[in-house]
Amino acid sequence: MASSSGNSNSSSSSQLQNSGSEEDLHRQNMMDQRKRKRKESNRESARRSRMRKQQHLDELVAQVAQLSKENNQILNSINFTTHHYLNIQAENSVLRAQMMELSQSLDYLNQILSYLNTMSASELVYETDQCFETSNCDHGFTNPFNLPYLNQPIMASPDMFQYY
Repeated sequence: MASSSGNSNSSSSSQLQNSGSEEDLHRQNMMDQRKRKRKESNRESARRSRMRKQQHLDELVAQVAQLSKENNQILNSINFTTHHYLNIQAENSVLRAQMMELSQSLDYLNQILSYLNTMSASELVYETDQCFETSNCDHGFTNPFNLPYLNQPIMASPDMFQYY
């Protein structure tokens, strides 16, 4: 009996070893499955991360292109406005020169009128007759070389005032 009880002890221990190794295999398989799932999950996460990164990069490239286009449009607008400003500035200079010329002409005409208004009609007839008869006029309005204010026109054009 002693031998049969020894046999039963050995068979139960072998069953425990078998069940232990099966259990270890089962645990090992479960750990391997978890590792595979985790690796697969990590790969999928890395793939999604790369996709997001690529999408972000594509958006930034598109934004750079859009901003470059807007920048070129703004530069063109600035160049056009600057050119237009310079043309108007040149035109203003010409108009100022013409205004000064016309203002001087008006002053000269007012001086002539003032001179003519201060003279009486008989003095005016006498002086003009004397100028025609003796051709020795000493007032400056009839002798162009004796004018106190020789009025020469000021020639100006927009091309003279080009700024770069």
